[in-house]
Amino acid sequence: MNGSPNANPVRGEAKLALAGQDVLLRPSFSALVAAEQEIGPLFDLVERAAAGRLGLAELVALLWHCRDAATCPLDRDSFAEAVAEAGLVALTPVLKVLLRQILQGR
Repeated sequence: MNGSPNANPVRGEAKLALAGQDVLLRPSFSALVAAEQEIGPLFDLVERAAAGRLGLAELVALLWHCRDAATCPLDRDSFAEAVAEAGLVALTPVLKVLLRQILQGR
């Protein structure tokens, strides 16, 4: 792994192992705005996730925009492949942290 960054749960951060790297996910305001510009309103995304209708492309977009680039050497296509390979078991806890941060804010 690449130095194993620490996630700060108080800031809504999460860590995800992708392609042999520990990627730090930080849902900052600018990251969430960028995600929203790509995939639409975040509250709609939360509702789709709660209903089990969140698409893989939406999930990848949210994670991509929330990633800390310093901990993620992957390009977008490689990142998307790694997310798909990680599977829902690995992604669900991370998604839960990000969705909670979207709903609670800071």
